[in-house]
Amino acid sequence: MSKAQIGVYGLGTMGSALALNLAENGVRVAVANRETEWLAPFMEEAGPLASQITPAETLAEFVAAVDAPRTLLFMIPSGAPVDGMIAEIRPLLEEGDTIIDGGNSDFNDTRRRFDDLETSGLHFVGMGVSGGEEGARHGPSMMVGGSDHSWQQLRPMVEAIAAKFNGDPCVAHVGPDGAGHFVKTVHNGIEYADMQIIAEIYGLLRDGEGWDAARIGDLFGEWNDGPLASYLVEITSKILAVGDPDTGVPMVDMILDSAGQKGTGRWTVIEALKLGHSATVIEAAVAARSWSADPEARLRAGKILAGPTETAELPSTETLRAAFLAARVLAHAQGFALLTAASKEFHWSLDLGRIAEIWRAGCIIRSALLDELAAALRAHPGENLALAPSMAELLAKSIGPLRETVAAAALSGLPVPSLASALNWYDSLRRAPGTANLIQAQRDFFGAHGFVRTDRPGATHGPWHQKG
Repeated sequence: MSKAQIGVYGLGTMGSALALNLAENGVRVAVANRETEWLAPFMEEAGPLASQITPAETLAEFVAAVDAPRTLLFMIPSGAPVDGMIAEIRPLLEEGDTIIDGGNSDFNDTRRRFDDLETSGLHFVGMGVSGGEEGARHGPSMMVGGSDHSWQQLRPMVEAIAAKFNGDPCVAHVGPDGAGHFVKTVHNGIEYADMQIIAEIYGLLRDGEGWDAARIGDLFGEWNDGPLASYLVEITSKILAVGDPDTGVPMVDMILDSAGQKGTGRWTVIEALKLGHSATVIEAAVAARSWSADPEARLRAGKILAGPTETAELPSTETLRAAFLAARVLAHAQGFALLTAASKEFHWSLDLGRIAEIWRAGCIIRSALLDELAAALRAHPGENLALAPSMAELLAKSIGPLRETVAAAALSGLPVPSLASALNWYDSLRRAPGTANLIQAQRDFFGAHGFVRTDRPGATHGPWHQKG
């Protein structure tokens, strides 16, 4: 049997799914795992695809099983495990070999690893993979960062296994070093925002109108046949239809009211601030998950903190649908603005239109809207997405419903942090002048009246301290 074209190290959920996807698409694959006892069950699971797969018990066997120059894909936890694997495998590699990190890694780590390996003639790729287990097995969306050399080796294989949108593979070489992982981070940030917006509308209908889960699920099912069509809306409609088989209670009501997070949404917010930008819709979604982490405190607060004495009538479902669409556009606009800022800062030359195109299928945020966004980004490169004519026209029709929804929610004491943040960002964009002049005047006043800045190493006071 000839040597493998690619090696996949790590046979967890994502690694095993990608290895089988590669084998099914005619790619010869070598596989290895730190726990070698996983190999036999995996080969049994592969069934007829096993003839395309070479299992390796040791790292040396794994490297030797792949044709040079080698392409080796790590599907292991991010952080220290990746650095540890690089240290182990590096002495076994030759000039021209490529290591790919397919996990959710911090792009700063990816840039560091890229630079470190480049000095020894090795190549490092940070590849964002979206779509979960189902996507990995049958067609993910992939965002590849790294050298042109690595891309040429990798391209035929990833294009074969990627999700397709009208025949176009949802994978691209987005830029050098950490570009792939940064784009995946922003993808996940937008995912956080979209999930939160859906949850807020669910909350308005449940707590404001008294709708049960099944009725709300039916509404989301209707919305999924139109401009709001997306993977997240589709699965929400299905989730809300599921009942607990023992009690008949909606399954969603049996789940603890505390949402977890893996950190990529938080990374998006951190990097936005470091770049001098803001991703407030995403930030609100991250904050909402953080607030949810203490449901007991919220239960106590509900008995202590006063709510509104009167409630407002909530908008119609058609108004909520339009508000949802406006907020989704604005969340994406913030994400693409962040990609623009990073592209300039790190000299990546990101093709935003292509990024939107590879998100149209396979990934978690795939939606009908992305085709329109891709067209707008291609027609108006460098423009804030919210200001592209087609998006500005869409917002002109839907911002009124968003304003109505946020106002009614506020008057009724129902939290909608991401919807409100989207509206506030929209209004901040369109206001000229804003309120920054007052902030600057305050800063100037401090400096002119004997105040000195002390926010430097060793300072013991706040940012301003009066002399004497």
